[in-house]
Amino acid sequence: MRRRTWHAFTAVAVLGFAACADPTAPTPPQSDAASAAVSASASNGVNVLLKSVPTGAMIADLNTIGQVLDVIPQLNAVTMRAKAAQLPAIRAKAYVAAAEVDGAVAAIPVNELVAPSDFSAGMSTWNLDAINVTVSPGFTGRNPALGGLTGDGVYIGVLDTGLLRTWREYFPTDRIAAQYARSFGGGGGDRGNVSEQPNKWEHDTDSHGTHVTSTIIGFVHPSGIVNGVAPRATIIPVKVLNQNGSGWNSVVAQGIIYMADLKAGELSGSPVVINMSLGGGPSVLVERAIDYAIARGVILVAAAGNAGDAGMHYPGAYAPMISVAAYGWIHEWETCGGQPVSTIWWRACDVPEPTNPADFYITTFSSRELPGQELDVAAPGSWVVGPYQLNSGQLSWFFVGGTSQATPHVTGIAALMAEQNPALNQSQAEQIIKDTAIPLGPGSRSVFNINTGQYATVSWGANATGEGLVDAVAAVQETP
Repeated sequence: MRRRTWHAFTAVAVLGFAACADPTAPTPPQSDAASAAVSASASNGVNVLLKSVPTGAMIADLNTIGQVLDVIPQLNAVTMRAKAAQLPAIRAKAYVAAAEVDGAVAAIPVNELVAPSDFSAGMSTWNLDAINVTVSPGFTGRNPALGGLTGDGVYIGVLDTGLLRTWREYFPTDRIAAQYARSFGGGGGDRGNVSEQPNKWEHDTDSHGTHVTSTIIGFVHPSGIVNGVAPRATIIPVKVLNQNGSGWNSVVAQGIIYMADLKAGELSGSPVVINMSLGGGPSVLVERAIDYAIARGVILVAAAGNAGDAGMHYPGAYAPMISVAAYGWIHEWETCGGQPVSTIWWRACDVPEPTNPADFYITTFSSRELPGQELDVAAPGSWVVGPYQLNSGQLSWFFVGGTSQATPHVTGIAALMAEQNPALNQSQAEQIIKDTAIPLGPGSRSVFNINTGQYATVSWGANATGEGLVDAVAAVQETP
C-alpha cells in the first residue's frame, strides 16, 4: 500500500500582478507527498467499509486487530488505527466490504465589508466573459441571456481550507453562511479520529479556499467590485484541509457527509452544490460519501488535477463527479489592441462573442484523462485574479492558476442551473453541462509568456478537453 496525498489544485500562486509564473509550465501541485511510502509495521489510519450497519460486536472484533477511532453510521463505515500489514486480516472479516489506508489530502479583528449584499453589478473579468456570465469589460453587470439568474437561494459547500480571517474585507457577510460553516480535522491513524474544530474555518492561513470562493460570488478589489459566476449564492465554508492545504480522505468524507446531511435536514428546501478543488488517489470511503450525497440530491463538482499527462486525480476521476480541466486565453497579458504587455488585461480586454474555441488553450498542467477515466469539461484556470494573502492580515490579490480555479466556474454554473430548477440532480446537471459545452478539439496555440517576454506554442490532445468549454448561458437555457 502507498500513502496517497490529497492536495488543493492550485498550480501557480503568483507573487504579484507583474511578477508572474509561467502558466504553460507543468508545475507540480503544492504540498504533494503522493509517493510517501507506508510502512507495513507502522501504525496508520485505516478506513473500513462495512456491509451493514456497524454493531458492537463488529467494533469489538476489529478492536482485536487495531483500535476503532470513529464510527460513521451514514456510510456503514469506521475508521481505525492499525498496521498496514493487518489490512488482509481486516478485509477477511465477513462483515467488511473494503479497507484502505487513510490517504493524505493536499491542494486569517476585521471590519465588515461596506458593500452591496451581492456583486451581480460588479465588473467583468476575462474568465467570467469567457464562460458568458458577462459580455464585455467594465461594470456592465450580468449577461442578459442568463435571464437574471444569480444563484439566489442556492447553498454551495466549498470543501477546502476555509476562509482567511480577513474574509469580511473581500465578501459580503450575508453571502457566507457562518451558522453552517464547519472545520473538520484529525484523520490518519497517527492523528486520531476526525473531529470538529470550532471557528477554525475562518482562520485559514493558506488562502486557497478564499480564492476559490471569490470566483463563485465575486470579491472586492482595489479597482472595484468584481462580479461572480453566482454572486447571490450562499457559501458554506467547510474546512477539510489544514493550514498547509493538506488533509486526509477520512476528513474529506466527513465534510461531504456534513453537507449531505444539511441537504437532507435544515436545507431540504434548497438546492445544495459542493465544490471540491482538491484531490489525491482513489478512496473507497470518499466514493461512498459521494454516493451518499448524490442520493440526497447534492450536486458535486471536482478538479481534474494538475498532473498533466500523468492523469486525473480523485474524486474528479470518479465517474459520477462533474470533473473540470483548466484552460487559458490566448490574449492574456496583451493590450486590448493585441500587443503585449498589459497588467490590466484581465479586466480591461474583451473576450469576443460568440465564443470561439480558437481563442483558448488547455494549460499544460491540467490533468489529461487516462483510459478508464472521464474528463467532463474545461473552464478558465489560468491567470485568474482573486484574494490571496502571503502575509497574515495584509489584504492582497493575485493571479492564481490551476484546476482549483477552473472548478468554481463550473460550480457556479451548476448553482445557476439549480436556481432555475431546484430539483436538478447530479446526473442531469452533468449531462446538461457536457451537452452544452463548446467543443474544443486537440490543437496548439501561440501564447505570450510574461516571464520570458516571448510567445510559446502550447499543445494538447483529445484527452485534455472533455466535452469542451463550459458555457453558462447554454447550460441554463438547456435546464428544464
